[in-house]
Amino acid sequence: MTVTVGHDSSKTRKTLSAGGAKVAYYSIPAAEAAGLGEFSKLPAALKVVLENMLRFEDGKTVTVDDIKAFSDWGKMGGKNPREIAYRPARVLMQDFTGVPAVVDLAAMRDGILGLGGNAQKINPLNPVDLVIDHSVMIDEFGHPRAFQMNVDREYERNMERYTFLKWGQKAFNNFRVVPPGTGICHQVNLEYLAQTVWTDTDQNGEEVAYPDTLVGTDSHTTMVNGLAVLGWGVGGIEAEAAMLGQPVSMLIPEVVGFKLTGQMMEGTTATDLVLKVVQMLRKHGVVNKFVEFYGEGLDHLPLADRATIANMAPEYGATCGFFPIDDETLRYLRQTGRDEARIALVEAYAKENGMWRGKDYDPVYTSTLHLDMGTIVPAISGPKRPQDYLPLTDAKASFAKEMEASFKRPMGTEVAVDGQDYTLSSGKVVIASITSCTNTSNPYVLIGAGLVARKARALGLTRKPWVKTSLAPGSQVVSEYLNAAGLQEDLDAVGFNLVGYGCTTCIGNSGPLQPEISKAIAEGDLVATAVLSGNRNFEGRISPDVRANYLASPPLVVAYALAGDMNIDLTTEPLGTGSNGQPVYLKDIWPTNKEIADLVHEVVTREAFLKKYADVFKGDEKWQAVETTDSETYDWPASSTYIQNPPYFKGMSKTPGVISNITGARVLALLGDMITTDHISPAGSFKATTPAGKYLTDRQVPVSEFNSYGARRGNHEVMMRGTFANIRIKNEMLDGVEGGYTKGPDGVQTSIFDASMAYQAAGTPLVIFGGIEYGAGSSRDWAAKGTALLGVKAVIAESFERIHRSNLVGMGVIPFEFTGGDTRKTLGLKGDEVVSIEGLDGDLKPLSLVPCHITYADGSTKTIQIKCRIDTEIEIEYVEHGGVLHYVLRDLASA
Repeated sequence: MTVTVGHDSSKTRKTLSAGGAKVAYYSIPAAEAAGLGEFSKLPAALKVVLENMLRFEDGKTVTVDDIKAFSDWGKMGGKNPREIAYRPARVLMQDFTGVPAVVDLAAMRDGILGLGGNAQKINPLNPVDLVIDHSVMIDEFGHPRAFQMNVDREYERNMERYTFLKWGQKAFNNFRVVPPGTGICHQVNLEYLAQTVWTDTDQNGEEVAYPDTLVGTDSHTTMVNGLAVLGWGVGGIEAEAAMLGQPVSMLIPEVVGFKLTGQMMEGTTATDLVLKVVQMLRKHGVVNKFVEFYGEGLDHLPLADRATIANMAPEYGATCGFFPIDDETLRYLRQTGRDEARIALVEAYAKENGMWRGKDYDPVYTSTLHLDMGTIVPAISGPKRPQDYLPLTDAKASFAKEMEASFKRPMGTEVAVDGQDYTLSSGKVVIASITSCTNTSNPYVLIGAGLVARKARALGLTRKPWVKTSLAPGSQVVSEYLNAAGLQEDLDAVGFNLVGYGCTTCIGNSGPLQPEISKAIAEGDLVATAVLSGNRNFEGRISPDVRANYLASPPLVVAYALAGDMNIDLTTEPLGTGSNGQPVYLKDIWPTNKEIADLVHEVVTREAFLKKYADVFKGDEKWQAVETTDSETYDWPASSTYIQNPPYFKGMSKTPGVISNITGARVLALLGDMITTDHISPAGSFKATTPAGKYLTDRQVPVSEFNSYGARRGNHEVMMRGTFANIRIKNEMLDGVEGGYTKGPDGVQTSIFDASMAYQAAGTPLVIFGGIEYGAGSSRDWAAKGTALLGVKAVIAESFERIHRSNLVGMGVIPFEFTGGDTRKTLGLKGDEVVSIEGLDGDLKPLSLVPCHITYADGSTKTIQIKCRIDTEIEIEYVEHGGVLHYVLRDLASA
């Protein structure tokens, strides 16, 4: 690929020798020497962005003043919110978010033809890797054939999607697909795709080195920050713009320094550490900020542990969680099979350009926190949010309190399970899953889990019969080293058979529970629990049968499967009775840190990585047998219930419109705090009685073939019916009702989808009201696309999560924030108001305050000031065009 660079007016381009070759690069010290400012004390994460400015400085999209602003950032105490145009090197996708992105690209090819343009102009200009990792579901578990049976079902369910992705792989340049069954996109990125320092030839044919950077369509793209690669999650809409050559418009971020000192104590894991980090950073407040980890503690923190911490940046709310390049970075690159010349380049480049973490690394930060890793204790997090940190010693008591305070249910109800010799009650663990990129990338916690299984097996313990157990590694390398250590056999013996390589339970692909267990939970209105080694535990996410979800390390997941109950204090009470009739405690089966480290050193080898990634794009026989066409545009199958041509570009004019005032809008939903993108656009299963279910049954799709919302993201008809349809969402317009319901134009309760259709038929605009952290969670573009297709013109909330705010703007929906202490509660909103927003049709500026008129049902009125969260000038243009893709399409059609 050819990388286009700017004209470098300050002559910062220099030459570097490394690994037996010479490369050009853009020098931060040279920028200082040229009088552009003082940059030496900037955090490494910010230097990566600064280098981007040097390389693309063209006097238009990036100016010399943009570069100087980074020097001002340091002088102003780590703050200078100047708007900049940032260009990541590449884009990473997973299939849930990637399929709709490719659908949009295919629709844009149709759209550009409609505008008289050339379809071949619709191609990624930056490299795109899409990893199919979100489609495997755990239908089968606990037996040797579970993996193959789940793979077979995956292909049966998803053949339409896979055929489409294979077409995209052929049709688009710079677009590669990593086939199903390979691993989770973030782990494949960490172990194989990422280079830490990237190289390409420029328009003059010269090799240029620069920091590896990316944006991804999954919020956990941040995992690769552990390898000193700057990347974060964006919505599919923003990612499509980036791959089509549009810069990411952003403000120079604040950078919070998180100092780590000390060493982890015996019996603790990286998961315990990251759950504490999440709690601390959530309390500190890091939304829209970079976090960079530094301090002498990093000398004792393996890269796998760093990646675990970086992965959960979305959970602590940061844009990224960055670790600078140091000796451990080089060790990991070598261990995972990277080329020696690349490793030499990474070291030389980092030292030459001031991005190396040496003993004297002590940059300026906006603010700092400190954690002594010697204070970390075993912990879990739940039952509803990742930041709900619980020392393991408090877990039993906390669940009892949650039963009373959150779930408002008695503890003692016992329900007989049909055909079984056991009963179920609230607190029973019905899902125990080792899953998710967060932890399956970390051999220390996975080897630890295997050793717990080995010791439990030797003492005669196994999973409780009501627990659905699963092991879904993030890459095939995990199986390679578990088998080499003989630990997979032990995991199999206690129920943790391989079920697939991909993101499973963490995204709601946990599969169904046994029918008799589901029936018992429903009959008793029980609070069943799940324990998973994931990063998300939001309501309604893991399983429709499970209300309380706890995040835990893989070894603790195994322990909870053996115990089968949250009403047990694992630190003091027995997990079960051994084959010798004696109680078995957690301390009896917990491995020492040395046992784990010795085994990791023995079985996690460079050869294993080289072997498993030797032919990563080839896929198995099933993938190779998928047939597709070579056509330039996609032949949309009319009968497909997975892939449909979206309506965004149909009848589109060659010129943009203008932003108009919103007049006479009605309220579609009145929502509370921490409404996540799972609430807005769920990813899990759905029933035949839902609007999405009715759509499919009307097309003769049996319930057994519904698959999930996530798998159906290529069909806007399903997804708009699933918007605001989470089974746990609560619309405050309705008393005590859960699920996707509202009041229609006639004031009668109905589904949100049906109400929207009725309002749109009448030409009535709609608004949504929300609380704090609206849109938290996954970088889910359908949370914005669905909102737009439902006719919502504005979302008014107390605060927004970064990615979702951007996605709303990218779809032409305007986010607004309350000001002056106003909230939906202080205003006494009930949902039957009429809302008008003025000040949008003139010379609207970013972050403007505009008047919002509220007319109550009794005829009284109130005018408040709300802040327009269109944050930058380019976002103003996006909204004028109707969205970022419309902006790009018109630009390409006219070029």
